[in-house]
Amino acid sequence: MTEKTSTPQGIIRSLGLVFGDIGTSPIYTVTVVFLLLQPTQKNILGVLSLIFWTLTALVTVQYAWIAMDLSKRGEGGTIVLKEIIIAGLQSPRMYGFVTMLSIIGVSLLIGDGVITPAISILSAMEGSLLIPGLANITRGEIVFFSAVIAIALFAVQSTGTEKIAGAFGPIMIVWFIALASLGIWYILEAPVVLRAVNPVWAVRFFEDNGLRGFIALGEIILCATGGEALYADMGHLGGGPIRQAWGIVFCALALNYFGQGAYLLAHPGAKNILFEMMFHTFRPGYVPFLLLSIVATIIASQAMISGMFSIVYQGITTRIMPLFKVDYTSAERRSQIYLGTVNWFMLVLVIFIMFEFQESNRLAAAYGLAVTGTMFLTGIMMTWILLLKQQRLLAGLACAIAFIDLIYMSANVTKIPHGGYWSLILASIPFGTIMLYRKGQQRLYRVMDFMPLEEFLHKFRRVYAATPRLDGTALFLLKDVKEVPFYIIQTMFYHGIIYEDNILLSIIKREDPYGVTAFFKPDLSDGLRVFEVQMGYMEVVDMEEVLREADIEERAVFYGLEDITAGNPFWKLFHIIKKLTPPFINFYKFPSRKLHGVITKVNM
Repeated sequence: MTEKTSTPQGIIRSLGLVFGDIGTSPIYTVTVVFLLLQPTQKNILGVLSLIFWTLTALVTVQYAWIAMDLSKRGEGGTIVLKEIIIAGLQSPRMYGFVTMLSIIGVSLLIGDGVITPAISILSAMEGSLLIPGLANITRGEIVFFSAVIAIALFAVQSTGTEKIAGAFGPIMIVWFIALASLGIWYILEAPVVLRAVNPVWAVRFFEDNGLRGFIALGEIILCATGGEALYADMGHLGGGPIRQAWGIVFCALALNYFGQGAYLLAHPGAKNILFEMMFHTFRPGYVPFLLLSIVATIIASQAMISGMFSIVYQGITTRIMPLFKVDYTSAERRSQIYLGTVNWFMLVLVIFIMFEFQESNRLAAAYGLAVTGTMFLTGIMMTWILLLKQQRLLAGLACAIAFIDLIYMSANVTKIPHGGYWSLILASIPFGTIMLYRKGQQRLYRVMDFMPLEEFLHKFRRVYAATPRLDGTALFLLKDVKEVPFYIIQTMFYHGIIYEDNILLSIIKREDPYGVTAFFKPDLSDGLRVFEVQMGYMEVVDMEEVLREADIEERAVFYGLEDITAGNPFWKLFHIIKKLTPPFINFYKFPSRKLHGVITKVNM
């Protein structure tokens, strides 16, 4: 863990990067819940009790406690859980099932990452309707300005998450102080709401409301959206400051939700509870509070965007996603990254969702299915890991949490006809891309013309002895020395390009996130050596430096490229993905002046 874990600066950065999403949930959660329910005292206490214990169980226990203890070298997320499970499996037969769970989880999280900025920014902009003189602002104008804010947010992502977090942290401190202060003000007026800490009120809520109460869970879960960012964003700032910051955030959120309940007891006709609380409490401060809320929703979007970068990068390094171009934005933490393709694709979808739904209340009807699905899959995978580790008591707790996730997910299924299908549509885009890429890579590997090592060595020895050799050393990249790719055969045997010293370079991704080991294996023949580099799946390696440390002074680096032809429309789409993404060689920082890509025509 970095030194930031124990410093106030680390906590401030965590507030700026991680807690924007869950920190802005009070803007809309209680409001949309009571669109379904009558604001009676019993209902208010029941909803507050459910919110309090949801934050406790699903965020504090599931993410801040259990999940963050299951990280790998400070990295979190569904793909990390997959890697931990696979490392502990005795039989490879379950690999496919575990991988599929992680792919579904990643896809749902990406779908949720599109809706989060849309609902957060829209809900804050709607607070402007309470400002005298702006009451007649049109719905289209609210959506337009929301879209402008989203464009500005996504445009600054390339500056790096550390710089963004440093700027946003102090603002979020002010936001949480404002939330807590408003909550305390109204709790003092109606301290009866504190009785909601007793979970009995949650039980009575279901006794009184039956099916309506179950459906209301689909809105109550909005209080915990963004909880998954605690785990997904670990790689950006480390787990220590995130956990410490959550203690502060939890108290501020709990106070504000109880304060909203107290306000609703006195003003049962409230339609936009948080903003009306501020408007009635301190009218001169309303506009600054509104502006603060807009900035906070921008930060909410940042938490999810940063999480998307981490998750997609893990997908790239574990080879379940296409090789999107990655920019590394911090010399201090290797996992602070920017993915331009993901960034702009998300922006397009966010703007589309804003114009599609127009209102935050309507968008709330679509929100929650993806996030509860992600939570449920996380709960299953946590339980699995703890069972593999023989931690049965903790596994039982994780299983109970997963059951709660399942209940919430079931309640959100009722949203599908009312816009919830958009969560599934959005999630299907990354899911389809991942599945097409994985199947395409498997198909490509099957149709590639590999030569068994023994046959290759037989030909190499003959050609090496009879062919004029070039001075110096050449590197040939390949995945597995046991199977030699066609581009090497083409280069050496067809084109007659053989150096005095030929090194087969194999780069192997390990199951642990970090660490690099490089070594020579026994020589295969005169003029033919094998150099293996083993690296963690989150490692960023300067291959030129690794080669210098091994005393390799190469004149040329050869690697294979595929020129794909396909009749099947799916393989044509796979070919397009391959053409639009950079070649794998870009990830290893080889000296560009020495690179030679050898094209092999492949018919899929």
